Amino acid sequence: QIKTVIIPLLALISVTVALDDGLLKTPPMGWMAWERFRCDIDCKDDRENCISEDLFKDTADRLAEDGWKELGYEYVIIDDCWMSLLRDEHGRLQPEPSRFPGGIAKLARYIHDRGLKLGIYADMGTHTCMGFPGTTLDKIEIDAQTFASWGVDYLKFDGCYSNPIEQMLGYPLMSKALNATGRPMVYSCSWPVYVGGLPPNVNYSLLGDICHLWRNYYDIQDSWDSVQGIVEWFSNNQDDLQPAAGPGRWNDPDMLIIGNFGLSVDQARSQMALWAIMAAPLIMSNDLRNLDNSARAILQNKVAIAINQDPMGIQGRRLLQEKNRIEVYWRPLSNSASALVFLSRRTDMPYLYHTSLAKLKYQAGTYEANDVFTGSAVRGLNATSEFTISINPSGVVMWYVYPEQQSKLTESLHHRHKTFHKAKPEHSTVL
Repeated sequence: QIKTVIIPLLALISVTVALDDGLLKTPPMGWMAWERFRCDIDCKDDRENCISEDLFKDTADRLAEDGWKELGYEYVIIDDCWMSLLRDEHGRLQPEPSRFPGGIAKLARYIHDRGLKLGIYADMGTHTCMGFPGTTLDKIEIDAQTFASWGVDYLKFDGCYSNPIEQMLGYPLMSKALNATGRPMVYSCSWPVYVGGLPPNVNYSLLGDICHLWRNYYDIQDSWDSVQGIVEWFSNNQDDLQPAAGPGRWNDPDMLIIGNFGLSVDQARSQMALWAIMAAPLIMSNDLRNLDNSARAILQNKVAIAINQDPMGIQGRRLLQEKNRIEVYWRPLSNSASALVFLSRRTDMPYLYHTSLAKLKYQAGTYEANDVFTGSAVRGLNATSEFTISINPSGVVMWYVYPEQQSKLTESLHHRHKTFHKAKPEHSTVL
């Protein structure tokens, strides 16, 4: 019975909510605490890793000083476990004073002074997922006003401890309340994942008028299996998901876990490549104070970022799923360019994959391609000519492809990229 009322009521609510604020014309980029630091509130014995203002100041310093900000990584996002267990005497959320002694407004100023933006977490329900005070329907307006008064730039609104009817009412109401504050705030909704992530329970056309981005599927974990599961779900449901994305409205497959413990270098390149193809938010969750050079090179790859941030904002798709466990993904880009990702789901050894651009639905003509991770170029590539690429197990080859006449533009792009290139994957291209 709940399912039958969600769509018509949502249609009525959305008439008064529609977003037209110019935010997130490209997917957001930044850093979020959750996957790496979870709900570590033990600042006595684990000061360096606990959820405190020091962690977010340290991260802001790294984003500002280590080249991240210039590449577009601008949001520093607090997740769950920042709150006091009680609201204040005026009914407002407040930070836990021993871990955030300066308060959120002061932390926001610190982050803004470094040219960055602050994100914060709340939950549409009686409690957050980890048991801190939630935002019930009667608290939506005061919480939106509180976040605006603190100088918050981004709200992640989770959905634990609420039912579908409360979510159906609460998520649009929070959108309206945020707009009413007069402060531009990105609005990230977890709503779809709580109702299955797919139509008919989710009307993505209407959702894009309420939220700037939304979580569709389960939380990412620090493992290759988790990354694969997310990619598989998005690919299997791309006919529903891909049309929903575009400037100001993005599907969110969750955080980049590159630089943590669960991915090899090849698997880290795979996540970066696939998130770029999917026009996904590039929100890292790692320890930027202790990041190795290979992870830094992948996350700071200028060509992968440029593909992700392409102004057309068209989400890519899986083109092929071969019996040999090779998959091909494609995304159209500005200036008649495109991106290709050749992903190996194999677990044995590097695989030689034979294909042509014509087999991948490219029109007749001559193309050039740049390997996003090696910087090498493939020139004079006729659409009908067979080529062979070697793909490592659980790895990718990622190409930026363009008609031959676009070569000068792309050479300039790659020249800028090479200043950041450090890690060299072990794959090759043979014409």
